[in-house]
Amino acid sequence: MIRPARPCLALALLLALAACSDRPPEPETSPPAAEAPPPQRPEQPRADQAALRRERAETARAAAARADVAANTPASRNMRDYLTGIEQALIARGRLRTDDGSDIALTPEKLAEDFVEVALHDEYLRQGGKLISRPTPAPLRRWQQPVAIRLEFGDSVAPVQRNRDRAEIADVAARLQRVSGHSVGLTGAAGNFQVLILSEDERRAIGPRLASLVPGIPEGDIAALRDLVPQNYCTVFAYSSGNSPVYSQAVALVRAELPPRLRRSCMHEELAQGMGLANDSPRARPSVFNDDEEFAYLTRHDELLLKILYDPRLRPGMTEAEARPIVLQIARELLGTEV
Repeated sequence: MIRPARPCLALALLLALAACSDRPPEPETSPPAAEAPPPQRPEQPRADQAALRRERAETARAAAARADVAANTPASRNMRDYLTGIEQALIARGRLRTDDGSDIALTPEKLAEDFVEVALHDEYLRQGGKLISRPTPAPLRRWQQPVAIRLEFGDSVAPVQRNRDRAEIADVAARLQRVSGHSVGLTGAAGNFQVLILSEDERRAIGPRLASLVPGIPEGDIAALRDLVPQNYCTVFAYSSGNSPVYSQAVALVRAELPPRLRRSCMHEELAQGMGLANDSPRARPSVFNDDEEFAYLTRHDELLLKILYDPRLRPGMTEAEARPIVLQIARELLGTEV
């Protein structure tokens, strides 16, 4: 421990030594001059917090006013009324369940079969430059690079709704990462997974923007997104380079007119499908990958499908024949019935 010096004792000792010495005491030297304090930086003028708050409030009001105009065109109002009626009817019929489906028993064989249906088939067949709804066998596909989700909103989406959407998509991304073990998150940069939230009018004019966001996107896919039929509340397309089974970019479209539960349901389903669970199947249950809309959000069953998809024992490009026995083994392990 360093203790402070005691100046009175030090002075007495100095005088005693001087009396016993033949040499005259050395003249006292002046203590070194204290260093001048560094010049003070001139105080920066403080930002006028009230003015900043006023500016932010004005920006938010202007964005809300633009959203009110963009969201209240005849086409957008009609779509909003239609989708609100759909959501109410589904809920009245016991659809759009918000639980995780744990009350429905799963066997390894059923889980493996659902994986083959959902992950090793395409929902659409490309024919003559057009997309036709027809499940078709496909190789296993997934991402290898981190998935960086970038959000883009049309003017029709008000600032408050944008904040809700951003928070919901961040939650889904974190869940996908936790379940799959693959890096998934929101980004403010360019991103490789574009999520567009657009109104009817905005979507119909999206062609040139899509071509710049996803270079090389097929014209048929642009047409499918631009001319989305009312019965499709949202959709996603994932792409690889050439014939590679590894995804390198994706684009999802969510209707801005969707009411709350259908809106969240779309975010859950399309982000998960963009990870490599490309198909819907009427036999997949309990699952969002089923067009019966029984479940609104990702279920325990769906999380298991993602775990299987990103298991290192599987590899992109595997056919059903190659993957099936491995998938069944993983399903047995996940459900605690390994044999």
